[in-house]
Amino acid sequence: MFVPQALAARIDRAEARLSLAVATAAQTADPALSVHMLAIGGGAAVLVRPGSPMNKLIGLGFTGPLDLDLLATIESTWHHHAEPVRVELSSLADPAVAAQLGDRGYRLRGFEHVLARPLTPADAERPLPPELHLSDDDPAWLATLVDGFASPDGSATPIDPVGRESLDEIMRDFAAAPGFHRYTARIAGTIVGAAAMRIDDGIALLCGATTLPAARRRGVQAALLAARLRDASRRGCELAVVTTEPGSLSQHNVTRQGFALAHVRAIATLAP
Repeated sequence: MFVPQALAARIDRAEARLSLAVATAAQTADPALSVHMLAIGGGAAVLVRPGSPMNKLIGLGFTGPLDLDLLATIESTWHHHAEPVRVELSSLADPAVAAQLGDRGYRLRGFEHVLARPLTPADAERPLPPELHLSDDDPAWLATLVDGFASPDGSATPIDPVGRESLDEIMRDFAAAPGFHRYTARIAGTIVGAAAMRIDDGIALLCGATTLPAARRRGVQAALLAARLRDASRRGCELAVVTTEPGSLSQHNVTRQGFALAHVRAIATLAP
């Protein structure tokens, strides 16, 4: 599908609001946590806790060059906490922003693919495998996410690998944020996978999907994806979006369901 700059900006700003929601929830749960949130370049700079993948600048570059004084303030704050400044910059952003980052010493670490798919009324009637039971209030949802992401499928190399202890903290922050629809999958009563979805500005952000190792290659991811597309369509969304590591099994799975590359985010960091 063709994605103009305006739609890429809309997608990235929805992702920025997701990051802000996670950071706000984490700060509410632990007021002693040193959380920093700041608007910049039409997007947001979010610092939650050491090592969190929510620590990022995202959604910027669609309104022209960055305010360098504001960027310097963000860099100083993050480096004070011994955190690298991480920018996720869309390939459709103003090229001047990439030049600004390069001039300041940001180092390219890798890329992530943002894939999108228009939703239609037919998605609202998508059938689900009869042997798969989906629940939105399963107490095992959080533990399943941690267990699944702690055992990657090896189809891609993550830019910033996360240990299990950190992963547990990250997922708790994620779980505390409002607005997420939760999905837990069981087969014959045995838990096999989990996923989440957040709706923002008519966009269904599909995130946090994982299958436990023993249940992989049994259609669990396809079923979790179908359920979220169905519910997103019923809630009036016009677009579904998912972010994957380039060349990963996750990317393969969603392209089989009609998703196409919308844009690429370059991931660049400035070390303390």
